[in-house]
Amino acid sequence: MAETMKAVRYYGPGDVRVEQVDIPVCGADEVLVKIEACAVCGSDLKTSKVGNPRMKEGAIMGHEFCGVVCEIGPDAAGGLVIGDRIVMATSVACGECLYCKRGWRNICQDVKPMGFSYDGGMTEYTIIPAKALSGGHVVKVPEGLLPEHAALAEPISCAVNSLEQCNIEEGDVVLVVGAGPMGLLNVLVARARGAAKIILSEPNEARLEQGKPFCDIAVNPTEQDLAEVVKAESTEGLGVDVCIVAAPAAGPQEQAVHLVRKRGTVCLFASLPIGRNMLNIDSRAIHYNEIRVVGTSDSTAAHVTEGVNMLADGRVDGTKIATHILTLDDIAQAFELMISGESLRVVLKP
Repeated sequence: MAETMKAVRYYGPGDVRVEQVDIPVCGADEVLVKIEACAVCGSDLKTSKVGNPRMKEGAIMGHEFCGVVCEIGPDAAGGLVIGDRIVMATSVACGECLYCKRGWRNICQDVKPMGFSYDGGMTEYTIIPAKALSGGHVVKVPEGLLPEHAALAEPISCAVNSLEQCNIEEGDVVLVVGAGPMGLLNVLVARARGAAKIILSEPNEARLEQGKPFCDIAVNPTEQDLAEVVKAESTEGLGVDVCIVAAPAAGPQEQAVHLVRKRGTVCLFASLPIGRNMLNIDSRAIHYNEIRVVGTSDSTAAHVTEGVNMLADGRVDGTKIATHILTLDDIAQAFELMISGESLRVVLKP
């Protein structure tokens, strides 16, 4: 094994570098993984532009990765063996807070994400920390699933969590607002979970065009009345069963309570920027129509496992999501593809 490796490192807003660094030393309670693929998340792009208080200077970026176990510390938990291909629920939980004890590790009080608090997967080798191993954050990948597709299990898992929160049932009519990569993952998981009809709303015409193959009805709300489309396409004109807002904008979140039927569910999948995060929501609509408004954030290992299974059995087609395969040296190009909207997920292969 070479003594150094290539890595994508963050030094501050506008300062992301590809550098040679030492291969990390595997501790007694850790596992060393050889990275095969790492997808680039919107949070990576955002961090590269405006920073993130959780990310230390010089940290190796990337949390949507797939790799092969190549060294195991003598005290490492997790039951892994050399050669196992793995992915992760990459927000490593403390295991001790109230939320962890209730099984809600994705909303841990002291969460430490890979690629932020721990070095991530935009590199050739990374360390799986002890807390991730003992906490069950590592998920094995079956033979035959390409690493560039397996790396998508983490973002898919966030949509799995979303659809679980929505209590989607076979035959439901689902509206997804926002045709960015995560919006389309919500569409794919909704379909896999039995949605009978999916309406996709997106004002950006290029993104909408990209999303058309994923949905049944595509709507540009700047050109069509979304409420009228929902009325025409929902059961008896009563509204959709589920509305998932995957657009980081207040307007769609406020409108959503008027687009679902009585006892329908509104899921706020996308976060709003700090300082612009307050909503004016019609509480009477929520009250009298008994509407559920839920939030969803991140995922657990169980959600990642379901993401792996969906990719492995073809319910979610990885080739439709991993639109660009690049190298670590191409990180700037990856960000450009994301900004332009040309890509869904860019995957880096060392």
